[in-house]
Amino acid sequence: MPVSEGGRSVRELVTMWKSTRMIVLAVLTAAIYAAVLIPFKAIPLVPGFTEIRVAQVVPPVASLLFGPAAAWGSAFGNLIADFFGTFGLGSLFGFVGNFFLGALPYVLWGRLGPLSAGGPPAMRDGRQVLEFVVLVVLSALACAGIIAWGLEVLGIFPFTVLGTIIAINNSLLPAVVGPFLLRLLYDRVRRMGLLWTDIMASADIGAGPAGLGTALMVIGAVGGWLVGMVVAAGLGGAFGMPGFGQFGRGGAASVVWGVTPFMAALALALLTCRPRPELYARS
Repeated sequence: MPVSEGGRSVRELVTMWKSTRMIVLAVLTAAIYAAVLIPFKAIPLVPGFTEIRVAQVVPPVASLLFGPAAAWGSAFGNLIADFFGTFGLGSLFGFVGNFFLGALPYVLWGRLGPLSAGGPPAMRDGRQVLEFVVLVVLSALACAGIIAWGLEVLGIFPFTVLGTIIAINNSLLPAVVGPFLLRLLYDRVRRMGLLWTDIMASADIGAGPAGLGTALMVIGAVGGWLVGMVVAAGLGGAFGMPGFGQFGRGGAASVVWGVTPFMAALALALLTCRPRPELYARS
C-alpha cells in the first residue's frame, strides 16, 4: 500500500501511524474486536476455522468512526483472537480479509453514486442506513472472498463453505445492529474530536476523484465472491472453468485461478481508492 504524490492512493492507511491518537484508536479497535471474538471461539461453525461472530458489527462501525485505524485494528484484532483456537496458515488471509472489512466502509462512504446519502455516516435518515447496509455487504463479500480464496490456495478448505459462512457472519448482524450503534455513537465521538477526519491532517489523507478505485473495489468484492461460489459449486463449466470445490493439495485450480483476478482488483483498488473526508464536515 504505497504512498504516492498528489493523493493517488489511500495514503492515510500509512500516514495514520504518525498520529498517536490514531494508533490508540487502532489498538482500541483491536482490543474490543478481539475481546468479543475470543469468547465465541468455544462455539465453532467450522472447527479450527470460524465460529459464531457477533463481533462482526465492530469493523464497519469503527471504520466509519476511526477510518484507517479501524482497518488495522480489525486486522490485528482478528489475528489476536486466532491465537485462542484458530491460528494457522489461514490466519494470514484472515488478517488481510479483516483489513478490508475495516477499510472498505470508510473508503467507499460517499462513493456509491445514487446509493450514497451525500452526508456523514450519522445514520440520521433512511438513505444513510441504506448506504451503510450496502457497504456492509460489500465489505463482507470482500472479506469472505479473500479468506475463502486463501484457504483454497493452501488446499485447506473449499471455497463454498467458508465463502457462505463468512459472508453471512459479516453482513447479517452488522446490517441490523450497525445503524443503531452509529446513531448512538457518531455525534458523541464527533464532539470528543475523535473522528478520524478530525485527527488526521488533510495532507495525510488521499483526495481527488476515485472512480476507477471504486469500480475495482466493487468488482473485486462482488466478482471474487460470486465467481468463487459459482466455480466451486461446479457451475463454471459453461465458462471453461469446471469447478471442484473439494479438499485437495494446492486447492482447486479452477477456483484459485478464477478468483485471482478479482483479488488483484481489490489490491489495485487500494492504490486508486480515496475517501471523502469532506462529508464528515457536514455533521
